[in-house]
Amino acid sequence: MTTQIMLVSAQAAPNLLPALDPALKPRQAVLVVTQKMQARADALQKVLQEAGVKVSRVPLADERNFSLLESALMDVAAAQDDGDIALNLTGGTKLMALAAQSVASAAGWRTFYVDVDTDEVIWIGHQAPAPQPLGQQLRLSHYLRSYGYTPEGGVDRPAPSARHNALLATLILQIGSLEQPLGQLNFLAQQAQDRRSLSVRRPDQQAAPGLDALLQHFQQAGCLKVMADTIQFASEAELDFVKGGWLEHHVFRTVSALHADLGVRDHAANLGVIDSSGVRNEMDVAFMARNRLWVIECKTARMDSPQQPKANDTLFKLAEVCRRVGGIGTHGLLVSYRAVRPAEKRLAQALNIELVCGPELTRLREKLIAWVKG
Repeated sequence: MTTQIMLVSAQAAPNLLPALDPALKPRQAVLVVTQKMQARADALQKVLQEAGVKVSRVPLADERNFSLLESALMDVAAAQDDGDIALNLTGGTKLMALAAQSVASAAGWRTFYVDVDTDEVIWIGHQAPAPQPLGQQLRLSHYLRSYGYTPEGGVDRPAPSARHNALLATLILQIGSLEQPLGQLNFLAQQAQDRRSLSVRRPDQQAAPGLDALLQHFQQAGCLKVMADTIQFASEAELDFVKGGWLEHHVFRTVSALHADLGVRDHAANLGVIDSSGVRNEMDVAFMARNRLWVIECKTARMDSPQQPKANDTLFKLAEVCRRVGGIGTHGLLVSYRAVRPAEKRLAQALNIELVCGPELTRLREKLIAWVKG
């Protein structure tokens, strides 16, 4: 294919998928852009050019004026000197798509629609070929940059650590009995981190029942050493792990193990992304599946204590990250070591955020499959 004409909209995947597909990749792309989609076009253009596609743009002065839309697209048709042209009708507004379809019929362009759920290109017309499977699956870097976000320091895909296996199994299977001592350990780890120290005073055993047994599990995993009156963390990385990173690690490992079941094409942990204005967003676990972005927030601390973010705040923040970073196709999930209250469950439902909380963590694998495939 020589040229693809794309109607730029808030959703990048429908334009990126056929442009990066080996069987459909064009030599050049013509982006049809309204004024409010300029930033989206900038990001899309950058990704396409990095993939070796020549890009030009057609500005639309008034997206609500059908005759002006048609006239602008007729100018595009007149400027094309190659007959191998295809119009992607997936993006833009309905009025833009109608105007583009009218011009495509007159100019003899092929037209198609991208079904991101089935990874197919659906050709349009009476003698159109059968739907064509897409060979290109979007990676995190492509997807994020097409929305104007740059991964901070690259995409981190940590290797599973075998020495943590027994510890993670214990923490998940004994949620009920470990919830209180784990909260105490989180507090101690936060104290050490606030003081920029790898050690913290060990509390009296009577004041922290159950903590000693929990500390032994973390010690056996090499995360810390228990001394007479001190807890010594092995490193800053292990301190982060003890303070809650272990849950992110567990979720990431579970997603990795479900790579084939979920159709995961790319995944990352502790993914920081920066927008064009320098604002940073962070995702504990993120992955691409079905050409959509799936974002997971992990919490081990209590969300009802004064010094911790409230569950409502966490849910609103996650919903906002999903909306800003990946558009309406992005899905969010809160994984919490502790149960949330009924009011917070209702808020999560209103925000379209899934929940896996408390004892449900023992069914994380099952819950992830239902979330992605549902």
